[in-house]
Amino acid sequence: METYPTIKYIEPLSDYRLFVIFDNGVIKVYSMKEKLESPAFRPLHDITLFNKAHAASGGYGVVWNDRIDLSEYELWKNGVEISSVEKLVSRV
Repeated sequence: METYPTIKYIEPLSDYRLFVIFDNGVIKVYSMKEKLESPAFRPLHDITLFNKAHAASGGYGVVWNDRIDLSEYELWKNGVEISSVEKLVSRV
């Protein structure tokens, strides 16, 4: 079974994006815009709730409350890797 890096650090960004540092040192930015159209994630349109994003225990996902979460796999597979500080700054 393939394993994926876990989340070491996560921070909500503007425009419904997540800044993620994985335990292997890779940095990615993940956009939640498409997910927000799904009923399960629609409550995250409330920016106060969206900004409560935090890493799940062990880094196995991101959690907003006891009903809304997203796996580290999704963030790893579909996040955009940031390969330099310059690219990071241009995306924030």
